[in-house]
Amino acid sequence: MFLYYVDLAWRSIRKTPILSLLMVLAISVGIGITITTLNVYSMMAYNPAGERSEQLNAIQLWSQGPDSWDDFHRLVTYQDAMNLRKGNVAPAQAAMFRSGMAVQTDDPEVLPRLQGIRVTDGDFFKMFEVPFVYGNRWDKAVDLDPAYQAVIGEKLNQKLFGGENSVGKTIYLNRKPYQVVGVIGDWNPQPKYYDPTSGAFAKSEQIYIPFSLAANEEFSVWGNSSGWKHEPMNNYQDRLNSEKVWLEYWTYLPTPEDRAAYKNYLANYVEQQKELGRFTDNKSPVDSVLMSNVDGWLERSHVVPEDNKILVGLSALFLSVCLINILGLMLTKFLKRAPEVGVRRAIGASRGQIFSQYMVEVGVIGLFGGLVGLLWAWGALYALSARFGVAEGLTHLSMSMWLITPTIAVGTALLAGLYPAWVVCRTKPSVYLKSQ
Repeated sequence: MFLYYVDLAWRSIRKTPILSLLMVLAISVGIGITITTLNVYSMMAYNPAGERSEQLNAIQLWSQGPDSWDDFHRLVTYQDAMNLRKGNVAPAQAAMFRSGMAVQTDDPEVLPRLQGIRVTDGDFFKMFEVPFVYGNRWDKAVDLDPAYQAVIGEKLNQKLFGGENSVGKTIYLNRKPYQVVGVIGDWNPQPKYYDPTSGAFAKSEQIYIPFSLAANEEFSVWGNSSGWKHEPMNNYQDRLNSEKVWLEYWTYLPTPEDRAAYKNYLANYVEQQKELGRFTDNKSPVDSVLMSNVDGWLERSHVVPEDNKILVGLSALFLSVCLINILGLMLTKFLKRAPEVGVRRAIGASRGQIFSQYMVEVGVIGLFGGLVGLLWAWGALYALSARFGVAEGLTHLSMSMWLITPTIAVGTALLAGLYPAWVVCRTKPSVYLKSQ
C-alpha cells in the first residue's frame, strides 16, 4: 500500500509541477540555512579528545595580584610552568607555546620557508595520542637536558624529504641544525583544543621541538602574552622571570584520585609561592587553582561563541516561517483536488486512507526538499571557505548531516502537512457528487 501511495504522490507532483517545485524550494531554503548553521555549531562544539576528555586537564593559576583580572587566565607564567614540570606528580605533563622559524635542509633546491613551530615537552605526543609514521618522540631526558631534536609532520616531510623516512636527517631552524627523531602522521584535531588561544581552528603545527631549549634559544612567542602589571622587558630573561602569562600547561591524570592528588599538590604549590611573595591576591590556595577537562577547557576558551548559538536559533525561526508558507501552498494544492477525494470517498476509501495518501505525498516533497537543502548547505559552506576564508575545519559538511538533513526535512514537512491532509480527508462525498 505504501508503494501505491508513493506512486500516487509522484503522479500528483507531476500534475502540479510549479506548485510542487515552490514547496520543494521553500523547504530546501529553510533546511539549507538551518543545516549550515547547525553544521558550523556542531563542528565548533565537537570534542576531539574523545575518551581522554576527563583525563586531560588544562592547568590555570590565579597568579595575578589584587584588582587585576576578574577571571583565571588561560595561560601560565614561565616560572610556574618550570616549577610544575619539576614536580613530576602527574603521570604525564607538558608545557607548551607556539613559535616560528625559517626552515631549510641541506638540499639547496629546497627554499627556506617560515613555519609555525610548537615548543613543548615530549609527553605532548603521548598525552594527545599523536600518531607516528617514522621514529618516535625525543627521549624523556631531553626534557631536562636540552638537545637539538625535532619531530616533523608528514606533510612537511613530503616537502623537505620527498616523503621518505627522514629520521636521523637534519633540518635547520633559523640556520641551527636539528636532528629529526620522528615523523607524525596526519594529525589535525579540530577544534585545536590543546591551544585554542592561538586560533581554535588553526591547523596543527608541522614542527615540534623540546621546551627545554626555550631559555637557551630565546624562541619568539607566536601567541598570546599578557601581564597584569607593568614589567620592563629589556631581554628574554626578563620575560622568563616576569609575571607575564604565555604558556599552556596540560597534565594527564587518568583517575579521579590522581586529579584530587594533583589539585592538592597545586594548592600546596600556591601556598608556597605566597610565602615567597607571589600570588598576592586574597584568594585561598585552593581557590587559586583551576583544572579543566577538555569539555570545560573548550567552554572556558569560548570556542563556541554566543553569536553562533543565536544564529542557530534564528535559522530555526526562519525554517518555521518556511513551514508556514509550505502549509499554505499544501492547503491550496490539496483543496484543488477535493472533487477527486470526494469520488474516492464515495467508492469506499476511508478517511484514514485519504489522510495517509496525502501524508505520503507530503513526505516525498519533504524528502526532495531535504536533498536540495543539502546541496544548498554544501554550497554555502564551500562559499564560506572559498570566499570568506572561514577555517576549513568549520566548513566541512559533517557525515551525520547527510542523514540528519533528510530526516529533519521529512519530519518538518509532515508537521506542516498535518492540517492540509486533515482538511482534505474530511471532504464530504455528497457535495462533489451533486456537483458532478
